Amino acid sequence: MIIDQNENTTIITQENASVIELVKKIETLYPKYKNNNIIVNLNTGTPISLEKIIEFLRLSNQHRSAKHSFVIVNEGIDVDKTPDEIIIVPTLQEAYDIIEMEDMERDLGF
Repeated sequence: MIIDQNENTTIITQENASVIELVKKIETLYPKYKNNNIIVNLNTGTPISLEKIIEFLRLSNQHRSAKHSFVIVNEGIDVDKTPDEIIIVPTLQEAYDIIEMEDMERDLGF
């Protein structure tokens, strides 16, 4: 797991850990990043199934209910089949765009 900090955004990149192990590590370290927007980069070259992406559902719901963005980056997932509570985009740039839009929505009170 590689962790990069960029202003108020934390980027967590999966290395060799399984998705379940990654979720557990993020949950363990969550207090350190709970006040930041979080991007989880799963573009490691290995396809990840929708069932594994669902492992992030509880963490995503918790973080988004605290008025912060939680975005997963993975180019191999059919976005139409994912739950609405999980935001998945194919590139890091799109993740930053989503965070920027959500920040504007929060500033406007939506």
